[in-house]
Formats: sequence, structure tokens, C-alpha cells
Amino acid sequence: MDRLWTPWRYEYITAAPAAARKGVPEGLEGWPGPDSGCVFCNLLQAVTWGSEAGEAASESADVAGLMIGQGRHCFVCLNRFPYSTGHVLVVPKRHIASLVELEPDELAELAGLTQRMEGVLRAVYRPDGINVGLNLGDAAGAGVAGHLHLHMVPRWFGDTNFMTVTAETRVLPEPLTVTWSRIRNSYRDSVSK
Repeated sequence: MDRLWTPWRYEYITAAPAAARKGVPEGLEGWPGPDSGCVFCNLLQAVTWGSEAGEAASESADVAGLMIGQGRHCFVCLNRFPYSTGHVLVVPKRHIASLVELEPDELAELAGLTQRMEGVLRAVYRPDGINVGLNLGDAAGAGVAGHLHLHMVPRWFGDTNFMTVTAETRVLPEPLTVTWSRIRNSYRDSVSK
């Protein structure tokens, strides 16, 4: 078994507040809402709360939550633990676990946002392909099995290099805030067309 020693993480782990709510990003900890126990429900509520203070606060809340955009029934955000640069999630706002629970309007918006994000990812990163997928249930590998979310992962020829194969480590060439800015700007441009 390989070991990657990261002693500096001990301070981070022990400094995490005991009452931290899943999905509530740094910068929005003051959100007074109750903990839903769901990373996506908490995220959406905290970002909404943070954005109610005006345009500057709204942008700040979106950056903190890595929120790309919202529709009436769904939202798009970056994956905070991406498989590759540009890894986004399309998430229904309603807390449901499977596709069969989606109302027709929710399903249509989920598909429409997925289609829009394909165009955004192609414009921003020019990937050779994009993985689009859902993991329904724990056995299927869902990290958050209780709240449906669709993954969109840009892929390039050669992106499975020695780091992934031998060290089981992903190398991400760009900070999440830069990825957020690039995708958010392109998303906004696609909405205005």
C-alpha cells in the first residue's frame, strides 16, 4: 500500500468546526438556516441567503458556493472535489434521489442545463470528449445518494497519465476559483444569446 504523508492536513482537520454543516462553503457560515443534512440542499439555501444582500454579496456567495447558474428547478455548480478541470454538477433543487421522481418540468430543465453546459465546456476547455453520468444509489457509487445530481466531466486524450495510473492522484492545472470564473462567464454569455 502506498502512503502519501500530509502532516499539514492535521491542523486543517482538527480546526474544522464541530457544528459545520455539509455543503455550506467558507464565507457563508453565517447562514442561519437549519442543517438539512444534505450537501446540495444546504449549499443552495446558503448561496440564496448570501445573495439576498445585493449584487456584490450575490457574486461573493456564488464564488463561495462555486455556483455557475440557476434555473427554476435546477442549478449548476462546480464539483468541489473534481475528477478533472471543469467537472460540473447539474442538480435539481428539490431533494429527490432518482430520475423517476422528477416532474416533467424538472426533467426538461435538467436536460436543457446539461445541453447548455456541454456547449459551455466545449467553448471554454475544448475537451476531446465529455463524460455525462448519474450514479443512482450507494451501490452505483453515488457520493450523495439522497440527492440526484448529474456529473459532467471534460476529458482529453492523454489525461490518464502516470500520476493517475501509478500514484492514484489527479493533477488539476487550475484553481477552482479560476475554473469557476471561466465557466461562469461563458455560461452567462450562453444565457444572453
